[in-house]
Amino acid sequence: MCDRKYAILGTGALGGFYGAKLQQAGLDVHFLVNSDYEHVSKSGLFVESKDGDFTLAQVKAYNHVEQMPQCDVVIVALKTTQNHLLAKLLPPVVKDHGVVLVLQNGLGVEEDIAQIVTNVQIIGGLCFLCANKVGAGHICHLDYGKITLGEYHHEYQRHAMTEKMEQIADDFASAGVPIELAADLLLARWQKLVWNIPYNGLSVILNARTDQLMADGSTRRLIEQLMNEVAIGAKTSGRIIADSFIQTMLNYTLKMKPYRTSMKIDYDQRRPLEIEAIFGNPLKKAQAAGINLPQISCMYHQLQFLQQRNTQITSP
Repeated sequence: MCDRKYAILGTGALGGFYGAKLQQAGLDVHFLVNSDYEHVSKSGLFVESKDGDFTLAQVKAYNHVEQMPQCDVVIVALKTTQNHLLAKLLPPVVKDHGVVLVLQNGLGVEEDIAQIVTNVQIIGGLCFLCANKVGAGHICHLDYGKITLGEYHHEYQRHAMTEKMEQIADDFASAGVPIELAADLLLARWQKLVWNIPYNGLSVILNARTDQLMADGSTRRLIEQLMNEVAIGAKTSGRIIADSFIQTMLNYTLKMKPYRTSMKIDYDQRRPLEIEAIFGNPLKKAQAAGINLPQISCMYHQLQFLQQRNTQITSP
């Protein structure tokens, strides 16, 4: 077994699931935990999974990053709405010449990390995972779980696989997590937006699960139109998304168990939405190239309105 130490920044559904899988496989994992720190530090983590339930009775949980050891691989599993915290969280916990693995949605997130920590290797991870945190230290894994890994280089230049990237891929594979390696991280990020933009956005705007969106002919057509608009956006970055990939995403979602997206859960719980990373940043990239994405732009402004109204409801 390798002696790499892993840190999980953000022990929610995604960070908790993948961190628990890594620890179950025998890796040394350290969890930064927020709201349910007391429960997790005493009772561990419980993963209810379609692949088999398991409990980690003891985990290395922390509620302050300064208490954590420096780690070889730091997994950023926070929502992008919390990325303003990374300037304080990352430097104390990542080793010099270590790896920051960014398991976040959206576009441009690695560029932001590169402004915070230097002398590290930055790897982007695109997770196709259906999981929710349903209670303190309790994660429910409904479906899928694959991660696509791609190394970040300046301005998202394509790059060959590196030894560290392959080592991390092996660690996840040993934990039973399907892994795909991508030489083009920017293409992989645009491809993830093919799913994230229509389903996250429409689930909030139309108050619907994925199965409900796919069952209705009008929303199914709208989803395909939005996916094709993402492909137009990708072209402004010099990346081509094939029609066959769009069809694959539609097929995946048809087979998926009824799912309330992460953005819909955030909206229902009146938390900030990842609007800028998932919608705003792609729009800015396309607009900088002189291309308008009207349907995505419409959705972006609708979500801003809904989030603002949500915020006003929760304000005293």
